Amino acid sequence: MNLRLLVHLHGRARLRKAVLLLERIERERKSDDDARAFLDELVVFLVSDGESGEEVRSAARAFAAECAGTEGDWLRAVNNLRHRLMALSGQPPADWDFIAIPRETAPGIAKRPGMRVYLEDIRSPYNVGSIFRTAEALGFEEVLLSPECADPVHPRAQRTAMGTIDRLPWRRLSLEELNRMEGVFALEVGGTPIGDYAFPFSGIMVLGSEELGVSRHALECCRSGKVSIPLVGTKASLNVASAFSIAAWAWLSYSPPADARHICS
Repeated sequence: MNLRLLVHLHGRARLRKAVLLLERIERERKSDDDARAFLDELVVFLVSDGESGEEVRSAARAFAAECAGTEGDWLRAVNNLRHRLMALSGQPPADWDFIAIPRETAPGIAKRPGMRVYLEDIRSPYNVGSIFRTAEALGFEEVLLSPECADPVHPRAQRTAMGTIDRLPWRRLSLEELNRMEGVFALEVGGTPIGDYAFPFSGIMVLGSEELGVSRHALECCRSGKVSIPLVGTKASLNVASAFSIAAWAWLSYSPPADARHICS
């Protein structure tokens, strides 16, 4: 990376190119001498160049002040500079502009084999991508999609999923096929409160569309019942991806009562 990529650009085009270069540093987790040298040059350029407005100069100076020498603080300063320049370029950040930082798996928590989720007619690629991201994080084995569900390869779904669509198996599945499977239950209003529901050890959680919820035909496939999240607000409504996050964690962490474990054994 070098400043020649920026010198011949002007105005917002220059800022947007700087944003892309900063994004590359963040995505590759660069903290080597070359990356630091480039950023030192970038700060000097932004502060001294005649085209830079006072807000751009202020952002560059703030970056220099935030750099503390350690990788964590340094990358946070890069992140702050990227978002400041993005805002100054007139490009508000979208959810897919955020960069997911790799994290270690939490100790003491094991995957529950056989956890799958069925997305019935979910129309928003953003919601599909968000569900994939949560499903992968919580150890789901597979995502099943109805024929009318939004496509996971849609660019917005891909960006929201943060790379998890390539890691998690998925396929289309009709209700007829779903009806032949075991352990199928719905996340839907009017069901057993989540704190009282006996989750199957393995099975399929059915999520309904954003507007109409789980269809009557899909509910007929849910021989393991319905689970609901009790809500106390006046709106009493959750985004489907948010509701899935709550229910998926409850399923992963569910442990049947001791008497139920004794019966099963």
